[in-house]
Amino acid sequence: MSHQLDIRLGDVDKAMKTLRNAITGIPVRRAKFKALHDDFARAVATLTVSTSYARSQLPK
Repeated sequence: MSHQLDIRLGDVDKAMKTLRNAITGIPVRRAKFKALHDDFARAVATLTVSTSYARSQLPK
């Protein structure tokens, strides 16, 4: 189970890097997109850290 979690966390990391690269070329200040992106990134970071801490509670 912990191995699956590692794989999924890696997938989330790749997706966030892809998102960061994708927004490089667009005007992020338009329509409060920057604030939305920052809130989303913060929520994903919280989820990632919480899931990592919960790893010890998962069956091997």
